[in-house]
Amino acid sequence: MKERDDATTRYAILSHRWGAEVNYEDMIGLMKMEEEEREEVKQRDGYQKIVKSCEQAAKDGHKWLWIDTCCIDKRSSAELSEAIISMHRWYRNSQVCYAYLNDVSESAFPTDKDDDKFSQSNGWPEWFMRGWTLQELIAPNKVKFFNKGWVPIGNKQRLAPTLQVITGIPCEVLTSGMEGKSLTVAEIMSWATNQKTTRVEDRAYSMMGLFGVYMPVLYGEGENAFQRLLLEIIRRRSDQRTCCGQWKPGQISRFNTAENGNSFGDVLACLSDGHRTLR
Repeated sequence: MKERDDATTRYAILSHRWGAEVNYEDMIGLMKMEEEEREEVKQRDGYQKIVKSCEQAAKDGHKWLWIDTCCIDKRSSAELSEAIISMHRWYRNSQVCYAYLNDVSESAFPTDKDDDKFSQSNGWPEWFMRGWTLQELIAPNKVKFFNKGWVPIGNKQRLAPTLQVITGIPCEVLTSGMEGKSLTVAEIMSWATNQKTTRVEDRAYSMMGLFGVYMPVLYGEGENAFQRLLLEIIRRRSDQRTCCGQWKPGQISRFNTAENGNSFGDVLACLSDGHRTLR
């Protein structure tokens, strides 16, 4: 494991759902472990993801691969904060992103909603319902999808019409990115309406890169993270009214980001006017 500059290094990157993972501490201590402990680590699904994604990166001609589970030392709050703030850029600068759908066993990408099979994730693979995967789908130029057995089942360019149905993200954003598009703040927020995160704060932190705003990461602040995100979006606009209409500071405090999957509802209602664009 080595630290590299994302601006000059060609690398692949993994996007996935977390499960039984192998973290940074596990990886650097692997060879020092007792054999029984080392074998336990190697049997984890997370370890197999590392192995399989490395094999795929090598197959595609990439020397370097970045994986959030083992490439961030989460024991350091400073390193974790830097990683969260840089995450969008790291995915954007990658040569390819491997999206691993661990609940898809078929050899083809699911094109029809299946509420029986994906009952816990609105009828689609769970990967699409997680907060962090939103930017991981949009930011990279190339996204390749893999099923549970690491069989390739499509890419973002060819699957754009289906991905639009699943996520609500326009095909032109999926195929050529957000730059240069006249997107309203409400439209971008709407893509995250059904997204869920384990930590309340991550609902806000996972959207910073999409809006091009950055703020300190303060786990423990709860719903205040989303309020700060809204304020940063306002500050980023040269004309506050262009972004958020006639908002008053008191209005922001009523936005609830913790209760359920539709937690952006109040925000979308306030941002629904088409002239409030984010360029």
